Amino acid sequence: MKKYAAPLLLISPSLILVGIFVYVLMAQNVWTSLTDNHTAAHANGVQPSKFVGLDNYIALLSSPDFRHSLMNLVIFTVVFLGGAMITGFVWAWLLDRPIKGGRVFQTIYLFPMAVSFVASGVVWRWLLNSNQGESASGLNRLFQMVGLGFLQNPWWNNITWGIAAIALPAIWQLSGYVMALFLAGFRGVPDELREAGRMDGASEWQIYRHVIFPQLTPIIMSALVIIAHMSLKSFDLIMSISKPSNYQTKIPAVDMFVFKSSFDYANAAAVGTILLIIVGVLIVPYLIQQHRERRS
Repeated sequence: MKKYAAPLLLISPSLILVGIFVYVLMAQNVWTSLTDNHTAAHANGVQPSKFVGLDNYIALLSSPDFRHSLMNLVIFTVVFLGGAMITGFVWAWLLDRPIKGGRVFQTIYLFPMAVSFVASGVVWRWLLNSNQGESASGLNRLFQMVGLGFLQNPWWNNITWGIAAIALPAIWQLSGYVMALFLAGFRGVPDELREAGRMDGASEWQIYRHVIFPQLTPIIMSALVIIAHMSLKSFDLIMSISKPSNYQTKIPAVDMFVFKSSFDYANAAAVGTILLIIVGVLIVPYLIQQHRERRS
């Protein structure tokens, strides 16, 4: 036990800080979600909060508005995840071959990742302006100028798939990161394996399909977890483009903000706990798989 004393002492400040500011606060959030802390009076201690169990969760999941937010989250995640993965993979595949100016393109394509979601949201709010016809601006104006006026649409103001339009700037911002992950995976494959495939008479497509692609599984899993995790927590991008009152772009994170703004801390905590459970369902199996791979 003594041999572990020095390492434990070294990391103890980090363990204490993580324990307090992560796990203790998570436990406090779960406890708040199980109370009737819905008003400023409860929040200020004028009235003591009472334990109500799962009533807040039942009320939320029974609410059509919150189910709409969950459906929006699914749409946003699917579009964001699919768009970023496909776009990043295609660009990485193309850049894996020697292309003139490829280095410059990589730098330019990675640049949006350095921009905050708030800054890009302000720009994309103008690009996704819903005005059409003579008053069109942004992408609708561009479509009008190049003779593609039939592509004009209300974008994020569309009541059915408006949240999918907000996934476009997210794809633009994160597909460069996915491209970098896949490109590192492509170039991490030894040249000997490629040469062996060519000597066996395999075409370039067969080399990619049977030699390179199977070795990209860890990259694919990492990209899926990271992008899905970011999409579930998306808030600043949506708030920069839309407003909390916009029904068509509501997601649970926006609901949590609205609940907290109206001193409904119990429901805000319940929404946060639901998001935590969703993230856990996605990430914990991945972490278990990674742990097993390291042990084997």
